[in-house]
Amino acid sequence: MTQYQYLPEPAGDKRTMASQLEARVRLDIISGKLVPGSKLRLKDLAESYDAGVIPLREALSRLSTTGFVTSTDQKGFSVGLISAKEISDITNTRLHLECKALELSIQRGDLDWESKIIAAHHCLDRLQMMDAKDRLLSTDWENAHEVFHSALLSNCGSPWLLRFADLLRDQTARYRALSTQYTDSSGRNVPSEHRELMDAVLARDVETACAVLTRHYQTTTQHVMNHALGGQHLV
Repeated sequence: MTQYQYLPEPAGDKRTMASQLEARVRLDIISGKLVPGSKLRLKDLAESYDAGVIPLREALSRLSTTGFVTSTDQKGFSVGLISAKEISDITNTRLHLECKALELSIQRGDLDWESKIIAAHHCLDRLQMMDAKDRLLSTDWENAHEVFHSALLSNCGSPWLLRFADLLRDQTARYRALSTQYTDSSGRNVPSEHRELMDAVLARDVETACAVLTRHYQTTTQHVMNHALGGQHLV
């Protein structure tokens, strides 16, 4: 299981308690600590997170708008179910959005943007040298992976595109984390995929960059469907 960690907020953080709880519960759902379909009982969660019921209810209500949590009248909250149909839909939607964001970033590209990509890839590449299974269990790798993919899109000029891309990336991370219970990706050269993607972007080759990104995401999705479908969580 991927070991995501919640880091305490720095002193002086202005976020509300509900916002902090929303982030903590979301990470626990992504990591699989909170199992798909399980009931989210406010009393139990209040003890687990050492928090009040009111901010917890607000946090769960916010998460219900993203699909991580399901809210049902008279039945309360539960962790959202996952399915092969959903991960396929997420991937296709993600590709529509990210290919457009990538195209815009390349068209608007400048030296600062290129430097950000190179720096993000350097950090990711150092961590990619570890064993494939260890990589999937590494919080540092997950964070570096997110930073790299975010950097690619960061120059698109559209806050809404980036906002939706972040949401779908979280959803994909949830599936990927669950799939690591059943197998690893040792037969796949992930470092090569990331380098190929970076090279195409820096060459300002929109067509190749989008093709590489599409293949990269579709391979991940197929991996999840091939192996996580054998587990109890996918329906």
